[in-house]
Amino acid sequence: MSQALHFLSGLPRSGSTLLAGILRQNPRFHAAMSSPVAGLLNGVLEQMGAASESYSFFDTAKRKAICRALIDAYYADKAQPVLFDTNRHWTARMHQLVELVGDFKMICCVRNPAWVMDSFEVIHRKNPFDYSRMYSAGNRQTVYSRCEVMMSAGGPVGSAWTALKEAYYGEFSDRLLLVDYDLLTQHPRRTMELIYRFIGETWFEHDFDNVEYSENEFDQNLGVKGLHDVKKKVAFKSRRSILPPDLFAKYQDMDFWQDQAGTAAGIIAPRRAPTQNTPQTTKETP
Repeated sequence: MSQALHFLSGLPRSGSTLLAGILRQNPRFHAAMSSPVAGLLNGVLEQMGAASESYSFFDTAKRKAICRALIDAYYADKAQPVLFDTNRHWTARMHQLVELVGDFKMICCVRNPAWVMDSFEVIHRKNPFDYSRMYSAGNRQTVYSRCEVMMSAGGPVGSAWTALKEAYYGEFSDRLLLVDYDLLTQHPRRTMELIYRFIGETWFEHDFDNVEYSENEFDQNLGVKGLHDVKKKVAFKSRRSILPPDLFAKYQDMDFWQDQAGTAAGIIAPRRAPTQNTPQTTKETP
């Protein structure tokens, strides 16, 4: 593959779809919502691993070559010189990507976990008569059970949070740039300038009043309408959380990137306000 390959990752409901919508305005860039590449790589490696009866047919070089060929094949129809592949779990595969891709960068969208949970709850309540595949009959009953499953080790938020934490404190953290959702929506141009500097690309004049990107078919299949919708204008508004105060307090101190010791990651994020425990408001795209 002659193109540059970078990665979008981080936490759900933290702006990765919005960021992809902005990036794809640049004709040099390909960016979209989560792709199946990470899952395909994992499945192939399982088939070639020690638990498979085919294990003896593969050595390390052959496994690496097959994984790289899979990436090349998936993006063979893309002509753009710069590709961004999106997946929440790339952050747990940094040790593989450094062998497969080489000089890549990873942009991780983040948001205070309390507001991530709040955003999922807002989506749930906007679809009162659609029982999505995000929850089961046993855990969709209350906001407490819904938050618990989302933040569990295998849940969409908990698994992404632990994967990001692994990369943030890992040996390849210098390849990471964490981008806070509120700053992206409040200061899109300045944030994008820093992203361009991080990936070493020449600035493109983006139109932050005309950003449109949605994956309606994917959302409908999941049973969660509007999950990946991006509004036309990048903006923010303040609102109060709909989570009970004890749930909000439970998750709001999980923004580990406030501690910038022990990592080489770049960070575009505000410092936590000393009075954060009091107001439960945020800036969010309308």
